[in-house]
Amino acid sequence: MPIQLLPPEVADKIAAGEVVERPASVVKELVENSIDAGATDIRIEIRDGGRRLIRVADNGCGIPADEVALAFARHATSKLSRVADLDGIATLGFRGEALPSIAAVSQVALLTRPREQAIGRYLRVEGGQITRQEGRGSPAGTVVTVEQLFYNVPARLKFLRQPQTETGHIHQVVTHYALAFPTIRFHLIADDRQLFQSAGNGDRYDVLIAILGLEVAEQMLALEEPEELPAGPSVSGFVGSPTLHRANRHYLSFFVNRRWVQDRSLSHAVVEAYHTLLPVGRQPVAVLFVELDPGEVDVNVHPTKREVRFRDGQKVFAAVQRAVRRTLVERAPMPHPPWAGPSGSTWPSPARPAPGWGWERRQAILSAGQEEPLTGQMAMDWYRPADREQEPQPVGPVRLPLLRVVGQVGQTYIVAEGPQGLYLIDQHAAHERVLYERMMAEHRRQGVTSQSLLEPLLLDLDPILAGVLADQLDQLNQIGFDVEPFGGTSYLLRAVPSLLAGPDIQAAVVDILEMLRLGDDPLAVQAEERLIAAVCKRAAVKAGQTLSHEEMQRLVRQLEECESPRTCPHGRPTVIHFSVERLEREFGRR
Repeated sequence: MPIQLLPPEVADKIAAGEVVERPASVVKELVENSIDAGATDIRIEIRDGGRRLIRVADNGCGIPADEVALAFARHATSKLSRVADLDGIATLGFRGEALPSIAAVSQVALLTRPREQAIGRYLRVEGGQITRQEGRGSPAGTVVTVEQLFYNVPARLKFLRQPQTETGHIHQVVTHYALAFPTIRFHLIADDRQLFQSAGNGDRYDVLIAILGLEVAEQMLALEEPEELPAGPSVSGFVGSPTLHRANRHYLSFFVNRRWVQDRSLSHAVVEAYHTLLPVGRQPVAVLFVELDPGEVDVNVHPTKREVRFRDGQKVFAAVQRAVRRTLVERAPMPHPPWAGPSGSTWPSPARPAPGWGWERRQAILSAGQEEPLTGQMAMDWYRPADREQEPQPVGPVRLPLLRVVGQVGQTYIVAEGPQGLYLIDQHAAHERVLYERMMAEHRRQGVTSQSLLEPLLLDLDPILAGVLADQLDQLNQIGFDVEPFGGTSYLLRAVPSLLAGPDIQAAVVDILEMLRLGDDPLAVQAEERLIAAVCKRAAVKAGQTLSHEEMQRLVRQLEECESPRTCPHGRPTVIHFSVERLEREFGRR
């Protein structure tokens, strides 16, 4: 095929694909334009998760009548004019691609009026082509209406999720910008129902309460600046008390010069600051704002502007880590570590692992972002000598041989002896497998054993998790849960599977919904299998828990009775085997 220039309509759709990933991308770009226009009141209205309608109205400066059509041209912007301007970008938008990219894959109407003009200007664009222009009466500001998103790109349309899920992503965008700009009043209306509103009074903590709820917000600690701020980045915001933690890093939010960004180094800095303060495998909650000279950060590294590059990343990392750690040390209440066994199990509350090379190494790996420490083949790096001519292999037979428990390594692995040599068992993966087969057997027979709650538990979820629950509601109620809608993003929980019954059921349900949202079930093909695997992952004994000899022996016996003892429900190995021949060779006996 010869090299040729792409037709404009094809090039426009490719460019739109870089900027407009889903309805939330449209909301993000339009809200950023409203903020850059100096708006103090921004109203976002959506229908059908943003597929059918997205309308963003603001009271900003408006667009002059003779520039309205130009606003839909590629790379047309009022926010920079020289190459040198890229070295100090102080606005949220600057590429000039948002409106033309949105218009290329939707039907767009724009109504705008600057305060100094008597009449507004109306313009309609379909598939990137202007179809109508006229003068109209209008309040000062701008209203952008986007309808039938991806109507001309069906391949993109079929990848959108359920309306509740897409609404959740839009809610996330709006609430993040409400945090970044607390002096702006935000309204989010979904299908004629108000989903979120901020006061716009400049108090960021009020916005935090509106987003997280009073109960969670009260566990957030405000960062305090040192008395003499050194030259360099300043860090402010809120971090959760060590008693507040989640199953993943979804609840870490970062803003650089009030731009909401995703940055692994900032996440790592926060996790490092919580070192030894959180239970193993749990992640902190934080909302942090980093302010620094615009010339010290490059925001022009991603089409959607969600990633940045720092001129001195080490300095920013150190500033974030120092600020968070100082706040935790000085202001956090005395934690009561929940070293409890899984809800509904017979495991006792283990003591905190003693300091040592195993504990410290696991903590270092967790701090680097690994969900669970040293599973599968990685565990062998602790023991493997220089000669690697024969690697340890996962256990071969379908059934395990009779094993004798020797002990526990790193509060994570059970060491056992069998007729063919040495066996290392991942206690979390093994318990997952045991619970999974037990729960699946119950489900196939007469239904999963359920535990009714003494009083219904009200679940106030963020819109993303509420969307996940709405999608999975029927299936959850078939595997031991009893959940019903309670209006908006709230649900009533009346019963849970028996193995989840315990003191913190709400946290368990939230963790399970997070697993479902992240899709941590690559081998599950049926909805019930997927849900049961998630429940068992949450209920299983965790890495980092000290088990008695009797508890280890009982777990090994249960694993021996499993039909598929070699892997957990998610495909990770439960057991790795060192043959007698391998051990003799390593010790020079043959």
